Order: sequence, then C-alpha cells, then structure tokens
Amino acid sequence: MKELHVITPVKDSIDFTLETVKAILASDTRVPWSYTVYNDFSTEENTRRLEEASRTMGFRLVNLSDLTSHPSPNYLLVLQTAQREALEADAGLLIVESDVVVRPDTLQGLFDGAAARPDCAIAAAVTTDEAGAINYPYLHARGKENRVYPEKKHCSFCCSLLTPDFLRKFDFRQLDPSKNWYDVTISHEALKAGFRNYLFTTLPVWHRPHGSRPWKQLKYKNPLKYYWLKFTKGLDKI
Repeated sequence: MKELHVITPVKDSIDFTLETVKAILASDTRVPWSYTVYNDFSTEENTRRLEEASRTMGFRLVNLSDLTSHPSPNYLLVLQTAQREALEADAGLLIVESDVVVRPDTLQGLFDGAAARPDCAIAAAVTTDEAGAINYPYLHARGKENRVYPEKKHCSFCCSLLTPDFLRKFDFRQLDPSKNWYDVTISHEALKAGFRNYLFTTLPVWHRPHGSRPWKQLKYKNPLKYYWLKFTKGLDKI
C-alpha cells in the first residue's frame, strides 16, 4: 500500500459535507494521499457550491452526471470507479461519508493500522457523537474503547479503509446492481476471502447518523413511515 485515496460520496447536505471536507484536508499525514468528492446529482445550487469549494479548498470533484444518467444513488459506480483508480496506484481506498468529521490523526492512523496487519481487508474507525460516546452504527462496541479488534459484524463505511490486497481479491463489478449500499456485502466478502476486518476504537470520528440521508431519520421518529418508504419505493437496499 503506497498511498491513500480518500473519497466522499455526497448528495446535497452540503453544509455537513463541507465540514467533512475541511476536516479531511486538515489531516496530519506522512503518506501520500489524494481526495475526491463524488457528487451524486445534488441540486444545481449545491453542485455550484461544491464546484466553488473544489476550486478554493483544493479537492478533486467528480460530478456523476458527467459519467452516467442513472438516478441517484450511484454508490456502486463510485465504488467501482474508486476501486479501479486505487488498484492502479496501489493505494488504500478510504471512504469517509459526508456526515462524518475525522480527526487530524484518522487518515494516518488507519493507514498505519491496516499496514501493520497483513490479514486486514477493512480498517474502520469507530463512530461517536459530539461528546465522544460511541454511537450508531457501532453501538455494540461500547465498553471496548481504546482497542483494535477483529469485527465479527460488518464494518460500516462511515470511515473505513479498504486495503489493496483485498481490492485485488474482490472485484466490485460483481456487486448486485439492484442494491443501494454495499458495506454489509463487502464486509462479508472480505471474511469469505480469508481476511479480517478490524474496528479501531482508538481512532474515533464524529458521526451524525444519516446526516447525508435525512429521510432515514424516520427510522427512529416514525418507523412505520420509514419501512413503508423502504418497501414501497425500494429505498435503502442493503
């Protein structure tokens, strides 16, 4: 693993996204790295904001409307594109979602942690609330603070590094295009291939659950409506 390719997929929620971007760009790193934001059909106004931020802040912006006419979400296209570019560069692929704020040591810590574990497929940073308490989707990690351990459950892609060794073993073109999200599938494929997925509770990141997809807040506020939307409109297929 020679470098890091950091990516953030985004659809609207631009204020949260720019906080994510700012934190990533302020990272304290020793390894070469690049940063790409994939804009998945945000509104025209939010696309303009992203384009302006790309020029002033210095990150690469890919508007998926330039690559496909397929309606959002286009997470599969993002993963396939990022996998191809990461393999060409022998880079780790670090996904940071647009409702996550990393710390200055997050990128380097995940890189070092993954590189030190030859069997690592996914190195995931634990998520916390603003006060530092572990939160969704890693509530099961409470009581395991300040540890690094193999994760028997799936790793979320809130803030996760996928190693080149694993990326070479599993081609994302094999993923089911009828689904929307792939963290569960990819985590399981890593285990099937003989790798381990590690959770780093030593590297907490601030997570505002579903900040990038506000409609999912209905899961907690109005679960009947959430599941009605999920099944009648085919949303959120995992």
